[in-house]
Amino acid sequence: MSKTIFITGATSGFGKASASIFAEKGHRLIITGRRKDRLEILSKTLQEKYDVEVTTLCFDVRKNEEVIAAVSSLSNKKIDVLINNAGLASGLNKIQDGLLDDWEKMIDTNIKGLLYVSKAIMPLMIKEKSGHIINIGSTAGKESYEKGNVYCATKHAVDALSKSMRIDLLGKGIKVSQICPGAAETEFSEVRLHGDTEKAKQIYKGYEPMSAKDVASIIYYVTTLPKNLCINDLIVTSISQASSHYINRT
Repeated sequence: MSKTIFITGATSGFGKASASIFAEKGHRLIITGRRKDRLEILSKTLQEKYDVEVTTLCFDVRKNEEVIAAVSSLSNKKIDVLINNAGLASGLNKIQDGLLDDWEKMIDTNIKGLLYVSKAIMPLMIKEKSGHIINIGSTAGKESYEKGNVYCATKHAVDALSKSMRIDLLGKGIKVSQICPGAAETEFSEVRLHGDTEKAKQIYKGYEPMSAKDVASIIYYVTTLPKNLCINDLIVTSISQASSHYINRT
């Protein structure tokens, strides 16, 4: 049965890969992000390749008024799956050397953005007495590491919010899953390092990290379970990674 999938941060990484796999499976898509040109290119590509319905919404999850306006503009108010994927790391400094702009960017996107989008969409799911919210967390939400400080804190918040959503939505027919990937080679490190492509490449040197497609396949999988089953929390890494601290590099 075809579902409507709402994906934040769909212009790159896990979000883009998720859009592709759900389109391939014949589902309707609502893809969102800040980069309008990328959204339009992705929409056209998916429609032509898979002949699926794709709606694009260009807005910034950090701005609640934009979130509300975007969700209100939808003609179809039934959303089956919300993938809260929009998120980032910014900066790689020890906390005493951290930049306020980096901190605010991560807090506003990873925590407040997730809350704004969820608050706008949860009433639609509650009305239908069904739905699935998938929050993209991180292994950084399970442990802290040097120079991870505020990023780790925001992903710990995603972990806590996922648990809280599951409790507060109990009895509403809504599943809440958290997917926590380890190292995956996407634009993540380049963004974190403020565009330093060469330095970002070094992070994945000497081992085979996960790809965006790997993680997207898991995001898709958790939506395929029977109605009475929910994967609450799932941590996934490549075979080369045991934790944020331990990566086997050859």
